[in-house]
Amino acid sequence: MNRSPLHETHVRLGAKLVPFGGWEMPLQYPEGTIAEHVACRSSCAIFDVSHLGTVRVEGTDPFERLQRAFTNDLGKIGPGRAQYTHLLDAEGSVLDDIIVWWLPDDGSGSDRFDVVPNASNTSRVIGEIGGIDTTSRRAVIAVQGPKSRAVLERVVPAAASVTRNQVAQVGFDDVECTVAGTGYTGEDGVELAVPTANAGDLWDALLGAGAVPAGLGARDTLRLEAGLPLHGHELGPGISPLQAGLSWVVSWDKGDFVGRAALERERSAGIDRRLIGVAIDGRRPAREGSTVSADGRPIGEVSSGNYSPTLGHAIALAFVEPGIDIGTSVELDVRGTMISGVVCSPRFLNRRTTD
Repeated sequence: MNRSPLHETHVRLGAKLVPFGGWEMPLQYPEGTIAEHVACRSSCAIFDVSHLGTVRVEGTDPFERLQRAFTNDLGKIGPGRAQYTHLLDAEGSVLDDIIVWWLPDDGSGSDRFDVVPNASNTSRVIGEIGGIDTTSRRAVIAVQGPKSRAVLERVVPAAASVTRNQVAQVGFDDVECTVAGTGYTGEDGVELAVPTANAGDLWDALLGAGAVPAGLGARDTLRLEAGLPLHGHELGPGISPLQAGLSWVVSWDKGDFVGRAALERERSAGIDRRLIGVAIDGRRPAREGSTVSADGRPIGEVSSGNYSPTLGHAIALAFVEPGIDIGTSVELDVRGTMISGVVCSPRFLNRRTTD
């Protein structure tokens, strides 16, 4: 089991630690998941996301390698920007969803990329694109929430001015950190890659500036409210970007990439299921695998579900037949008990972030 450079810090703070993607990570701290969720929506929360991989890609033709491997078009951005993209298999299934950090120009004239896959997929991604696994050299701290920039101003002022999807090098405690205007909560904020030796000092400084520590539990409820997919639930074997409502991640007007032919066939024939949101009556959530029915007929199943602290009722993401409209009344089978819901947009909350 891998451990974050911040492991001892989490132990000191009384975090409940659980296995996740081959890592031992904090699920929640003593105040609990709902308090952490609310802190992120109303103020500022910090998350240890060091379990995510970092693969440095540079040297010979790094741009071309990534263009051939991933669905999105790096030609739409440039150095100092980040981009969300997918790695597919030949059948068009999403092997991983990835953030590419195109590092700022260092004057060498060579492109450098930090590719950020999900926790358990780093080796798979290296097999596709090459590169060097630099995960062990850094910790990654996500600073998220409407007051995140005020907190950053007190600790890493240069990071506070990093806008959405921008990538920059900033200084903290006499070391260089990489900061990206990215996150997984639906709130404004950044993610900071800091050398492992300095991670604890940065974490403590952010807490001292008013941030609240938050774990995987709050990270999941926050991303669910924002309608953000989780690999292994809304993305994975047998699930294409088109089915997941993420066709914008596919750049049809660039060259070939792995899985393109399969996606073109699916686009031509039409998808056989699509991802929807379900607003559920009451607090009881439907979990992954729960059957979704309309007019007494099964139409699909839940991929993720939980209680929404912001909305005050349960919500779910589900894959259903493509003809099911927003506003359709549905029932969900939760261990033999039927609960009612209404089909809605997968994005339950649409929070404004800094552009």
